[in-house]
This record gives sequence, C-alpha cells and structure tokens, in this order.
Amino acid sequence: MQGDIHRIGVVGSGAMGRGIAQAAALSGAQVLLVDADEGIARSARDAIAQALETEVAKGRLPKADAEGALARLGVAGSLAELKDAGLVIEAITEDLDAKRRLFAELENVVGADCILASNTSSLSITTLAAACKHPGRMAGMHFFNPVSRMRLVEVIQAQRTDPAVMDALEAVGKKMGKEVVRVQDTPGFLVNQVGRGYTLEAVNIVGEGVATFEQVDRVMREAAGFRMGPFELLDLVGLDINHHATEMIYAQFYHEPRYRPSPLMDMRVAAGVLGRKTKEGYYRYPIEAVADDAGAQAAAPAVPDCPVWVSAALPDARASVRELLSDMGARLESGERPGPDALCVVTPIGRDASHAAAAENLDPTRTVAVDALFGLKTHRTIMATCVTSQPWRQAAAALFGADGVPVTLVRDSAGFIAQRIVAMIINIGGGLAQSRTATAAGIDRAVTLGLAYPHGPLSFANALGPDHVLRLLNGLYESFGDPRYRPALWLQRRAVLNLDFREGD
Repeated sequence: MQGDIHRIGVVGSGAMGRGIAQAAALSGAQVLLVDADEGIARSARDAIAQALETEVAKGRLPKADAEGALARLGVAGSLAELKDAGLVIEAITEDLDAKRRLFAELENVVGADCILASNTSSLSITTLAAACKHPGRMAGMHFFNPVSRMRLVEVIQAQRTDPAVMDALEAVGKKMGKEVVRVQDTPGFLVNQVGRGYTLEAVNIVGEGVATFEQVDRVMREAAGFRMGPFELLDLVGLDINHHATEMIYAQFYHEPRYRPSPLMDMRVAAGVLGRKTKEGYYRYPIEAVADDAGAQAAAPAVPDCPVWVSAALPDARASVRELLSDMGARLESGERPGPDALCVVTPIGRDASHAAAAENLDPTRTVAVDALFGLKTHRTIMATCVTSQPWRQAAAALFGADGVPVTLVRDSAGFIAQRIVAMIINIGGGLAQSRTATAAGIDRAVTLGLAYPHGPLSFANALGPDHVLRLLNGLYESFGDPRYRPALWLQRRAVLNLDFREGD
C-alpha cells in the first residue's frame, strides 16, 4: 500500500462528494472528481470554486490556499482517468448494488496499490468489499455533512481490511484536518448508532402520549444541554432519511430492539411531512409560535399556599429540591410522612410517579415527581401520577416555576424525558464499547464531534455517576419490560465496581 497518498479520486459529485473533493484538494493532494454525468461534475467543481471564494471573503482561508486547491482539483470524464490514483473515495447514491458495481469497475482501472474507500453512512463495508477481487484494500471513510465544517471522519475496518489501509486512511484524514476515529465495521458504524438513541427515544415518548414534541425539544435543550432538540434535528435531516437509516440498521442487526423503528415516524413519512425540505415536519416552516409551558402557570400564585413534603427515598435529590423550594419561600414539611393537605413530591430515577407514590404509600392524587437528575437551575420537568388532580398539577407547576425558571409538566412515564433519552445514548455507547466497535475514548470523541452532544455516551454516564446510571437503566428495563432498555454489560460492570465508564478493557 502507498505510504503517502498524493492522488485522490472522488466518485460522485453531490454534496458529500463535493465536500470530500474540496477537503482533499485543500490538503495538498491532486484530486479528480468523477460523476456519471461529466457536466454535473464540472458544475460541482464550479460550486467548490464558489465555496472557496466565500471562505476567502470571510477571512477563513488564505487566497493562495484557495487558488492552490482549485488548481489541484480536476474533473475526469470517465473512471479510466483514475488509473494513477492512490486512493478513490466513493460518494454515490446509498444503493448497495450500485456501489458494488462501481467498485468492480474501479478494480479494473486502478493500480494494485490503490486503496478503495466508501463514504456510505449505513451500508456494510464488509458486504461492499465482498464483491471486490482484493477486499483487503477496501475500507470505509465516512465523512459528515457539511464536510468543510464537520471535523470528524470515521475510518471503518471491514472483516478483511489490511491494517496498512487503516493507517493510510487515518493519515489522509489527518492531512485534511479531520479528527479520525477508527471503527470496526458494524451497522450504522458508531455515530449513526448513537444518534438512534436520541431521536428514536424522543419519538417513542411522543408516541406514548407522555409529552408533545415541542416539550421534548425544550427539555433536551434547557435541562440536558443539547444544542438542538431531537425533533428540530429530525426536521433538519429529513424524516425520510432518518427513518430509512433506522430501518436499515434495525434490519442489519436482525431486529435488535434498541433500534426498533417507530410507527409514528413511519406514518409521518407516509404522509409526506418530511421536515424543512417540505416546509412541514414536526414543525411548520417558517416556524410558528408555540404556546409556552409557563402559560398555564401565569394565573397561579407565585408560591402556592400549601405545605410541601419531599420524599427522602433519594437523599441527594431530596436535599436539592428542598433547598430550591426553601429559597422560593415554600412551606416545607419535615416529618417522615406528609400531612393531609401537603403536596407530595417524589424524585424517581428510571421509575414513574405512580410507582414512586405506591412505593411510599402516598396519596397519588396529590403526588407529583420532579426530575432532579440533571439539576434544577435551567429547567424543571414535573410529572404527574396517572391520577394527580388538576389543582395539584397546577400548584406544582406554579411552585417549581415561581422563580421564573421554565417548567414542563408531562404525563406519567418511567424516566421522565431527559432520563429516558440520555439513558438510551449511554446504553448504546456502552454496547459499542463492549463489542469493541471503537475505544471508549473514541466513542466519546466521535459523538461529540459528529453529533455535537454536550457529552459523549460514557462521559454522560460519568457525569451522572455509577449509582444513578445503574438505577436509571435497571428502572427503565424493569418498568417497561422491553429489552431495548436492558443495561449494557460494559456499564453494569463499571457501575458495580464504581469505576470511570471509560476505564478498563
């Protein structure tokens, strides 16, 4: 295999192909862009030229670098012109047969030392390589859109990929200025698997009638610290693209429950509400004003005139809730049992409000749960039992929002909103670590770079703490009885040993 690759071919001139070709040319390589229609390839080169001019105008790229990159970027009229390439990166349509035909053609053109790489986001690299005469030189090189802005590239090792190919592709990625994470071939690779946890669990929460999609988005932004809510993200990516990828990953994993597609998503795709590109997805575009959760609280008194009793089942959560309510002037009860007129507050992790009330023999009609796992400073999620009366719901919402911090009141569900979604992200990350798909550090780095989450899965687990992670996952699994919540062995072992979730083998 070539040690230093100077000539790179990119097949496919869509958004991804253009981005890869631009990054390769800026890295100093001679680049040939190929498309089935040479005119489209030439238009793509013109678009790259315009993108480089924009970067120069904004002061993000020296003019000499832009001119040099454009001089190194050519358009090929056919695959035959790639005969001297040291690396060819495929970025055509996400169709298995089309990709396999392309690689078969490329093998008849390129030299014996040329590396072949696919930018597929969901197809098995091993399956693609199986159609090649020399599968050892085939690997995945998965860039993220937009390539010019996204720093991550996953380099995927198929079953028969030569280790030297992985080294060479890592070097190419680094020359492009990318952060490279090595990944073993698996459905959806690394980032796309973890991304299922964020969006799928959010859709399940809405599908179960627990909360609205606007509420889920707000909680995940304000309480859990995500830049974009899951439904905002789905509308941006496209519901059809996300759902198709989910179906492919689910099928390739032989119906692994963690990746089970949602009927709600399927119905929205069938209805043609696909997100921003159709001007309607979960939101209508341009965005319409949405009623604020706090609107129902406006007529309530700042601090309801009723005593408040807080459960001691989780001492740390009790202390934080009592401190908050005390600062807001609430009348707190301190007895082991609530008085007959008190609002009862429980703080479950991985359990619902109804079961928490039953466990402590509390009156469910005046019991609410508050999610204290992610802190109480930026957003507060309140959950009623299945029979909490409306006056007590309103009193709880007014009480916890008396200082102006946003409050979301949801229906009963084990794990609230943020607990459930973050648990799935952590659990999928733990499964990836256990299967050695990537290193623990690589998993976290890939997720923060590729998805812009506030933490990688295992760092999220560390932030919550071993006891809370185990309580959360076990609580969800026992509450739902659904194997998608079964705790990953990687997480269980480190939790019981009170270890850093990135530690060990």
